[in-house]
Order: sequence, then C-alpha cells, then structure tokens
Amino acid sequence: MRDTRESGSGVATRGKTDIHIKGDPIQYIPTMKWTRDFGLTARMLLTSFLLLIVYLIFLGILYALGFSFGFLLFVAAAMAFVQYFFSDKLVLWSTGTRIVGEDEYPELHRMVERLATRAGLPKPTVGVMPSPVPNAFATGRSPRHAVVAVTDSIMRLLTPEELEAVIAHEISHVKNRDMLTLTMASFISMLAFLIMRNWIFIGLFGSRDSDSNMGALILVYVISIIVWVVSTLLTRALSRYREFAADRGSAYLTGNPRALISALTKISGRMDYIPAEKKQEVEGANAFFIIPALSGNTLMELFSTHPPLEKRVAALEELAAGAR
Repeated sequence: MRDTRESGSGVATRGKTDIHIKGDPIQYIPTMKWTRDFGLTARMLLTSFLLLIVYLIFLGILYALGFSFGFLLFVAAAMAFVQYFFSDKLVLWSTGTRIVGEDEYPELHRMVERLATRAGLPKPTVGVMPSPVPNAFATGRSPRHAVVAVTDSIMRLLTPEELEAVIAHEISHVKNRDMLTLTMASFISMLAFLIMRNWIFIGLFGSRDSDSNMGALILVYVISIIVWVVSTLLTRALSRYREFAADRGSAYLTGNPRALISALTKISGRMDYIPAEKKQEVEGANAFFIIPALSGNTLMELFSTHPPLEKRVAALEELAAGAR
C-alpha cells in the first residue's frame, strides 16, 4: 500500500515502511517523491527575466550618460562572481554564523541528515548563529554547497518536533533551488543601492563635462532610486511566494504541518520581546530567515520579504485538514 498526499503544487509519496520514528535515521529513507512547484519555477523565471531587462536598461542609461562601458562591465562581472561563489560565506559572515561539527550538536546534525535524506539531498553543512533572535535560514549556490543554520535561541525555544519542522522548511529551500535565484536576483537591487549611496563619488568616473556633470549625476541618482524600488519589489514578491513553497515542503517532509504552525507562532510571538537593537543587527538577512526580524525603525517593513503569518498558518491548516 502507498499513501499519497497531494496539495496545490506539490506531491509527497511515502512508502509503507517510511514511518516517523524520532531519532531513528534508518526510517527516513529517500522514498519521497518531490514534485516541482511550477508556480515557484515560473516566478523565478519571470523575476529573473524582468530583472535582466531592468539591469540592461540601467546599464544602458549609465553608458549613455558617459560612464565607461569597461568600468560598468568590470563592476557587474566582479559582483556577479562574488555573489555566485561566495554568497553563502557572505551570509554566514554577516550573521556571525559558525559552522559546527557533529560532536558539538549531534542531535541537530542527525535531524538535518534525516530530513535531507528524505528529500533526496546530500547532507548540508550545519551552522549555529549566536543570537537572541530565534530564527533559521538556508544559503548556498546549490544542494552540494548548501548550509542550513539555526540560532542558538531557537533551539532553546522550540520542541524537537517544532525544530524539525523549521529545519524541514529550510531543507525545502535547498530542494527548490530558490536560494541562488534569490541571491542573484538581489544583485541589481544591490548595485542600484550602492550607486544611490555613492553617486557623487561614482560620478567622478563618468562625464568630465563640467556643464552637464551635475545634471547627469542627478539623473543617475533618480534612475538608481527607480531601479532599486522596482528590483526590490520583484525580489520581495519572489521571496514571499518561496516561503509558501517551503512551508508546504516542510509539511510534506515531516507529515506534521501543525508542528510548523506551532513553531511559526512561537517564533513570531517571541519577536515582540527581543530588543530592537538586537533585531537590527540581523535585519540584513531577513530575506533568508523563516520569520523576518523587524525592529520597526527602518524601511524594511515597507518591503516585506515574507507573507503575513496569518496567511501562512491558514495555508498550513488547509494541508493539515487535507491530510486528515
């Protein structure tokens, strides 16, 4: 007999012997059939295409204003290289995450390995981030270069079943391969943001015509703002949908969507008691977190990276009802 669970854009198939026994990795055999989320795939392709158009228009306008084509090409290539090959290291460095060995966190390692095996993935590198903000994230350019990390506080806050559901959410990001897409999609937004912050200095490399230099600088600044807003909205739209997809993946991997509901509720509730300065320290990584850490003192809330908690819980409740 085979039990098949289907909902929306994903299907999970579990064999008769695939029984959830906590702490027993043998039971987590790779019998799960993971159906590609076509909604997520379509959004990733559409976002990449639209961002490419915005990117080419942006570079074309800068070139028309007198910026050296060679300089623009060098900056674009250098940033793309760093984003692709060092994105995971940059995220780990910016969050203070430390790669931990199996001897330090044996239960955490076993949990990650079980879920990765169920998803048919190689075991990701495991990291722990010292922070009072309970959270988790996944990064890396491919399943073979993936890192799954949790904060030390989330391990104290959640039960083993809830923590397993959170890690399954991050494993789903790895399986869906949306980490690289989000990282590369943020490239043009980052480039526009850097030009916004340094537009006077960058103008020194552009036109030398004193009569038109100031006008060109102002135009570049305005264009950078527009590009940054458009690209940020596109990446945020992708980010919000990928969270729904990862929530579904967690429900399929664990067979326990209510555990993720409980975990999300606990994490969100705990955020209200975290000092604003502690949340500000990690706000830069909100796009990767399972729940964003918003301090309320920045513009980050205007460009939400995640769907509302109520909508995520409602979607998981539908999956739980379907399972029954």
